[in-house]
This record gives sequence, structure tokens and C-alpha cells, in this order.
Amino acid sequence: MNITELARRLRANPEELRQKLPELGFSFGRKAIKIDTKQAHKIIEAWSDMKRKERLAEKVEAQKALAQRKKDTPREELEEVRVTAIITVRDFASRLQLPVPKLMQELMKNGILASINQEIDFDTASIIAEDLGFRAELEGQEIDNDEEGIEKILESVEKEDSANLVERPPVVVVMGHVDHGKTRLLDAIRNTNIIDTEAGGITQHIGAYQVTRKDQQITFIDTPGHEAFTVMRSRGAKVADIAILVVAVDDGVQPQTKEAINIIKSANLPFIIALNKIDREQANIERVKGELAEFDLVSEDWGGKTIMVPISAKQETNIDNLLDMLLLVYDMEKKNIVANPKRKAIGTVIESNVDPGTGPVATVLVQSGTLKITDTLGVRGNLFGRVRKMVDFSGSDLKEAVPSTPVKIIGWKLAPAVGDVMEVPKNVKDLKKIKSTDMSLKATEEVASMKVLTTDSSSDSEEKKFLNILIRSDVLGSLEAILGMLDKIKHEDVGVKVVQKGLGNITDADILSAEASGAIAIGFNVVPTTSAKRLAREKKVDLREYKIIYKLFEDILVDLEKHVPSETVITEHGIFEVLKNFKKIDGGYIIGGRVKKGKLIPDLKLRLKRGDEYVGEGIIKSLQLGKSEMKEANEGQEIGVNYKGKASPEEGDLIEAYTEERIAKEFILEGINLR
Repeated sequence: MNITELARRLRANPEELRQKLPELGFSFGRKAIKIDTKQAHKIIEAWSDMKRKERLAEKVEAQKALAQRKKDTPREELEEVRVTAIITVRDFASRLQLPVPKLMQELMKNGILASINQEIDFDTASIIAEDLGFRAELEGQEIDNDEEGIEKILESVEKEDSANLVERPPVVVVMGHVDHGKTRLLDAIRNTNIIDTEAGGITQHIGAYQVTRKDQQITFIDTPGHEAFTVMRSRGAKVADIAILVVAVDDGVQPQTKEAINIIKSANLPFIIALNKIDREQANIERVKGELAEFDLVSEDWGGKTIMVPISAKQETNIDNLLDMLLLVYDMEKKNIVANPKRKAIGTVIESNVDPGTGPVATVLVQSGTLKITDTLGVRGNLFGRVRKMVDFSGSDLKEAVPSTPVKIIGWKLAPAVGDVMEVPKNVKDLKKIKSTDMSLKATEEVASMKVLTTDSSSDSEEKKFLNILIRSDVLGSLEAILGMLDKIKHEDVGVKVVQKGLGNITDADILSAEASGAIAIGFNVVPTTSAKRLAREKKVDLREYKIIYKLFEDILVDLEKHVPSETVITEHGIFEVLKNFKKIDGGYIIGGRVKKGKLIPDLKLRLKRGDEYVGEGIIKSLQLGKSEMKEANEGQEIGVNYKGKASPEEGDLIEAYTEERIAKEFILEGINLR
């Protein structure tokens, strides 16, 4: 055989082949051109064996180097991860940005058998984090509360003559975990059926409503409970005077319950806890009270100060009692719930959208002053329009709105952002004029303080694949929630790019933009125009419509998963010392020896180590003690092993047994894992 042909078969350089042949026991002249075919086959076999050993050595070296780096890195140089005093396995994996199975494997190595929703303490989390190359730091429970808007309102109110301050209706925010019955409670209070109009039975916009109890008006704000609406929920707390925390007694304290507790505490809101769903068979009021006590919320009948009212919103049980307790809290806080109705109106935008027929529309909670028809609307020093029409929560027209009244305003030039402070200026000339040629399309881009995001944008990897999406939503609150949720997706290999966003229906221009950027066109609570649908079919643009936000996220995760590579997790199980090679069998060998460390079980993969060199790989087919087969062999036992592999074990060789698992990398969301 020609040496160059041999080199080609071995995928090697002819010169490299000539240099390495003596190391393999073959000697040829430096100028040799051809070799004997029989010798060539021996060279091919020896070369293959050499390359296999080299690959094995590199693989083992890489594994051990990674473990050593983690071991040698000083604690202060490890990557920091913030961990609460008590944290679930799922949440801990999310913060470490690791797959849950990998974290559970690490816990098992440390003797902890924990389920995905089981809680571990900070000390345990700290030890596990260091084993995985992280440094755990205790995280406080405080909420980062941007109170610029409410501070402006309070500051403005304080400047008024105290003689003009009068009592106003209390604003009550209803908070709690998804599906715990917040909207059903408001149904019971208002004797309406708002919940049937919500997609999937989940509130996806902030709603504001007014009721009268014992001649006292009360304004209620219903905030969404799903994870995606964290921002909207925290805003709901900012404009409120009193909070009702709804907790289902058949489900207990859940993630959004904890989040709502933190928001209420950080906003210093007086509150009542409504223990809902007492009509359910699984209801356990005392257990839920115990869970709440862990957050220093101790019921009055347990000797604490927290008002807890057992109710059934579905059966309308104890609703009157809840409202009476609410009025009691209001009486205690009445001196702080005041406003000046004689001043120019000031309030907070709690919902905003672009209506196809009337243009930009926003719901504002008037917090001080009286808003009147023809009043000028100012937001952040800009002229945003003039009040042409006002309607209350029931759809009735209003000529003026006093403090604590939620009103839907028509007359905006642009849709304000949710959370914006609306103020009627004393001098209209002080406001800057905003130029806009297309109100409905530019509302979001010019007003809302949202960026076109790229999830995990800190990564500069050119190999990272991005899913491009174009989003159109009905209201700003939903658009903010979608963008905020997408921004939480963390993955080193894939991400999401929002190439365009806005309010209103999907148009031909959106389809053309999606085609140019290779994006998926998504409409949330909006519909594409007939021509846009036709154009999407012609251009083969993926056009989707959603009404439920978590369905949107699940579908995006499915799309991303198609591009996610898997990673290999290797778990070492035991080391076996070869004392004798009894005989060669079909595909392997029967050997005898002693388990030096750990344990062996059938079907484990193995590496064969001779001195400092790895000489082969294989699989443990079976274990035998005497004439009996074994399910496992522990440290110190002398056993026989049926070993499948090419390399022939010799006395003194070590067999390292391990498992190798390929796991698709999960999508990590900060505090949330949808998969």
C-alpha cells in the first residue's frame, strides 16, 4: 500500500505518520513510499487504538480539570448567586441557571433526596452552590419599589392648604396568586360576572370598580395574579390605601402570594387576608394560617394582629363580614385617606390601549383634585390631549371625577404608559407639544419606557441563535408584561429578539417587517387585518394570535427548544481493581477483582486505566458472586465482572464506573420555570 494512501485512510499527514510509526512499533525508512499490505492493516489497527486512547485521555483530563478548577477557585472569586433563607429546588436551579435534574443529582450526592418543589435552607443551598462553582449570598425580602409617581402625588397634596383636605373613598387593591379567586371575590362584591369575560378565567388587565357599603363608597382595583403581570401588580399596590390578600385555603401560600406579601409590606399598606374557597373539600384553614404565620402574619384568633376572614367567593359566604372588616380598617386609617377636590386633578394611569374606533384610551384613578370635561391632560411635562369624554366602570358618562374615582378617558393624542402620572396643569403653555403623524402606531414607541429587547443580551457569542418576534398588543399593560417575561428567559445557546412592538391590529406593514427580519408575527388580544392575513400566507410569515399570555410563552419556549443542544452530565459511581482476567468471551472479558470505592451496578459505563494511562472503554454487563448474579456490589467486595469492551484488562488495572446522561438545557426564567 502506498504510504500516502494509508495516511489518507487514517486522516493523518504522511509526515506525521512516519514520525509516529516507530512509537507504535513499526519502523520504515524515511524515504519509503510503499509498505506491505499486511503491515498496513496492523498499522491501521494500532493507529485506531492510539487515537482512541488519546481521545479518552483528553475526555478524562477535561472532566478532572473542570472539577479541579471549581475546587481551587477561592470562594470570593466564585460567581455570586442570590438565595433567600428558604428556597425551593426549582427556584434554586433557576437562579443557578442549571437544569433541575443536574441540581437534584448534586443534592443526592450530598445525601439529600429532594423533590422539585421541596424547600431547602440557605446553609444547604450555600454548600451545594460551592460544589457547583457558585458563591451563595443571602438575599433580603425587600422589593425594589419605584415610587416616583406616588411621591409626586403626595408631594403635590402636601403643598395644598390643609383646610381643603377632605375624606375620600378608600382605594382597595385585591392581590394574590393566580386562580385563588380575586376576580370571583369582586364578582361577589359587585354582583356582576366579570370573570366570564376573561380569557382562561385569568385577569389580564388591571380593572377598577366602585361599590357602596353602608353609605360608604369603596374603589377596588383588581390586579392580575399570573407571574407575567408582576409589574402591573406592584403598580396596583402603589395607588392603593388598603389591600386585600386573597389566599385559597385548598392551595395555600404560593409564589405570587409571597410576592404580594412583599409588595404590601414594602408599600406599608394596611391589609386584610381573605381566606377563600372554604367550601372546597380540601380546604384546610388552620394549615394556611400556619403557612402565613411564617411570614409574621398571625391571625387574631391565634393571638396576632392580622385580620383574616374565611370566605367563599363562589358561594358568596361571609362577603358582608369581609366588607365590614374593610370599613373597620378604613375607619382606623381615615385620617390618612384624604384629598383636596378643589385643586387641579392629578392621578395615575392604571390601563392604556388604542381603540380602533376612538383612538388612544386610558383608565385613570383620580387621586387628588377634580377632573372635568375639556381639562388638559399632561404626562411627564408633555401635552397628551384633552378630556373629550369620561365614563365610569359601569359605562355611564361623567362630567367630573372626584378623588378615588376610576375613569376611562377619551381624548388622548397618544396612549400614556401604565403607571404614568396624569396631571392637569395650572398653565397649559408649560406643557411641551408632541408631534405625531400616526397616533395609534407610535403610541408605544414614543411614550412607553420599554426597550426592544434581546433576551440575555449580554452574550456576545456569534453561535447563539435568536428567535425573532414581532408583537402587537391591545393594551400597554399586556405589552409590558410580555416584554418583561421574555426578558427573563436565560439560555447560553438561544434567545429571543423583539424586532418590533406596538399597539393595535396587525397590518400589512407588520407582515412585511416580519418577512424582512424572519420574525414570527404575534398578536395578543388583537386581530390581523384581512389583507395582512392574505399577505402572511403569500409571504409564508408565521402569524399567530393569542388571548392567554402563558400560552404565548409556552409556544415560544417550544420554538426555542428546537434549537437547543443537549449537555452531558457524568456521574462517577465506583472504582474496581482488576485482580485476574479469567477469559475472553464474545465482545469482552470475564474478570475478577475488588470494589475499591463506591459501588458497581450492571449497565454502568467504564473507563479502563493502566497506570496513568486510560487504555479502553466499555460497559459492565453483569456482576457475579460465586455462581449468583448480583444487582450491586459495594466497597470492599470481591466479585466477578462480565465486561464488554475491546481492551484486555490486566492485573492491577483500575476500572472507573460512571453514568453519562444527555440532558437538554432548560430555559431558566428568573423565579419562574414554565417547563
